Amino acid sequence: MRKKKLVTVALYGAVVTALVAATTAYVKLDKTVNVSVDGKITTVRTFATSVKDVLHRADITVGPHDDLSPTMSASVRDGSTIAIQRGRLLDLTIDGKSRQVWVTASSVDAALRQVGLRTSGAVISASRSARVPLAGLSIDISLPHTITVQVDGGTRALVTTKSTVAEALSEAGIVVQPHDQVSIPVETRPFDGLTVIIVRVTSNQTLESSSIPFTSVTKRDPNLYVGTKKVVQQGKNGTLVRTYQLTFHDGQQVAKKLVSEQVTVQPVQQVTAIGTKPKPKPVVYSVRADGLNWAALARCESGGRANAYNPPFYGMYQFRLGTWQAVGGKGLPSNASASEQTYRAQLLYQRSNWRTQWPVCGHYLFS
Repeated sequence: MRKKKLVTVALYGAVVTALVAATTAYVKLDKTVNVSVDGKITTVRTFATSVKDVLHRADITVGPHDDLSPTMSASVRDGSTIAIQRGRLLDLTIDGKSRQVWVTASSVDAALRQVGLRTSGAVISASRSARVPLAGLSIDISLPHTITVQVDGGTRALVTTKSTVAEALSEAGIVVQPHDQVSIPVETRPFDGLTVIIVRVTSNQTLESSSIPFTSVTKRDPNLYVGTKKVVQQGKNGTLVRTYQLTFHDGQQVAKKLVSEQVTVQPVQQVTAIGTKPKPKPVVYSVRADGLNWAALARCESGGRANAYNPPFYGMYQFRLGTWQAVGGKGLPSNASASEQTYRAQLLYQRSNWRTQWPVCGHYLFS
């Protein structure tokens, strides 16, 4: 009878111990994680161990243009915070040219700074403090440009955000008469460095423009291989504007005199680089016939593909970068030739235990 009691007590103790262990494990696995979406924080109680699992169980998706911190594969613990900034598509029209960019900033000003736009002095169709909705936003931006206007015997520098030269001139109070000559079409959009020449035409002045052909030059480049040519600067023709004084008698032209000429657009010289660097000789790696079946090992590790790319493993023999570098490899193993990869795999075999380096496929070396 006493023996039976002892057995009962022992069984009771084992059950209690198991319950305590299970409770402890439950407490360790249970955790509270804060999920911040665009600054709005939600507390999630979960047993998940990674960011990916937490978001999955909380039914929160992360789009391709969203900013997630930390990464999906990162571990979480009690009190961890997962931050998500939702992507927003901006349809930008900058000086008449359209482009689309994705941002995670929630205000117009922050979004423009995020894409690297310096908009000081610019005219923006939306308030800088306006919120960028998740559905995206279309914004028209006119950047300020400095143009030079030669008119009425003087030169003026204008800073304008207008979309045409005509509007910029009107804004500056410069009146262009119907018979005046302007060196460029007044519908041209202003850009930095633009020179506008306005000639007041009475009955005796006219402007003529002609093209200035660009010149070409070649330069030796020690950074290019022999036999290689590269245009490093594209040639562009310039523009020469000439002003003529005309003399009329009874409405008929009797004289034409060159008064002045000015280069309004400087020609750009075309520069072509010619390589002088000797072409490197290919490195030949000597793969020893050591009796081991390296092809079988490569098939098992990577399907025999020299360019196999499975970070942190690369190449035919699935090198880690540190291991590859330890046997003299440079760059990524997957970018090296098959012969070099086999050569360095043989070096690795000689220096270390093949069971450690290829624990799953190593036995194929002896097949």
